[in-house]
Amino acid sequence: MTTLNSLGFAKPESETRVVVAMSGGVDSSVVAAKLAREGYDVVGVTLQLYDHGAALAKKGACCAGRDIHDARRVAEEIGFPHYVLDYENRFKETVIEEFADAYLAGATPVPCIRCNEKVKFRDLLETARDLGADCMATGHYIQRFDGDKAELHQAADPDRDQSYFLFSTTQEQLDYLRFPLGHLKSKAETRALAAEYGLAVADKPDSQDICFVPNGSYAEVIEKLRPGAADPGDIVHLDGEVLGQHRGVIHYTIGQRRGLGIGGREPLYVVKLDPEKRHVIVGPREALGKSRIPVAEINWLGDTDFAAAPEGGWPMRVRVRSTRPPKAARILPTGPHSAIVELEVPEDGVSPGQACVFYAPDSTRILGGGWIIKEQETP
Repeated sequence: MTTLNSLGFAKPESETRVVVAMSGGVDSSVVAAKLAREGYDVVGVTLQLYDHGAALAKKGACCAGRDIHDARRVAEEIGFPHYVLDYENRFKETVIEEFADAYLAGATPVPCIRCNEKVKFRDLLETARDLGADCMATGHYIQRFDGDKAELHQAADPDRDQSYFLFSTTQEQLDYLRFPLGHLKSKAETRALAAEYGLAVADKPDSQDICFVPNGSYAEVIEKLRPGAADPGDIVHLDGEVLGQHRGVIHYTIGQRRGLGIGGREPLYVVKLDPEKRHVIVGPREALGKSRIPVAEINWLGDTDFAAAPEGGWPMRVRVRSTRPPKAARILPTGPHSAIVELEVPEDGVSPGQACVFYAPDSTRILGGGWIIKEQETP
């Protein structure tokens, strides 16, 4: 029987080339160091995604100037080649511009998913192939299991699980990717490995913000990219009453309660955004609940054809926000890449632009997902 190495290849580690996507943080640094220590032919690659000078002034962001330095330092300490690739134009076109347009359309985008989908797992993966790598490894907390085909599963540590951000990984990409940290039970284990390998980044804080959004201020970024985007307008109750003025639709998100400036009434929440009329529409909490969610651009990782769903749709668990656990639902296909998701219990704060990720009803397997769209956009 042929013996496979830890990455699933029937050859010695020294003959197995693996490109490691290195952000400069603890997780990807540990992956690179671990594989190099095991004897693999490791090549580290870091992406420069936006202006280096601006990045140096941005604390807590991935892929900034300091992070590139940290990734290079790890490669030098462990002793494997490291390259920095300028993906600034691709990142701006495929992630930042789309982020701005989505916000202007009243959606709540998740740029980290688009970055994985359109830059890291597409362009960088092709670069890994060009470098002759057998696979590409990342520091994401998610698991890949080999069955009849490669399967995507939630991380062993539910607090670190990143499946919400990786649902758009295609089967072809999954076949090529490896996630060496997905089986760890806690971040403390990762930091312990970093200390064991003598990495200078062992105590480096985790990144909290979206890398190109200073201090979490989405509106500030949008105003720079789209001057005039923060024009004021009316705050309107569901019953049609104008309650006040807002300072620009881009400053508000579905489910928001604080900062509306319309005190003196019962608690009101943002239930809808209408950028064309420049209206922020508010209502009581019960108006937030959604049980039917239209979803498009579905990536399906199931074993059978998505459109050939059983009668009554696919029984599934779905997650509509990264911070919430999966909830029971049925998925009713409306086309090869679109569906209506029917939740057993309505969810608050469901917003166009967010992801809806599909999980098997009785296991940790991720079966894909799609993007939540407005009701009238249903294909």
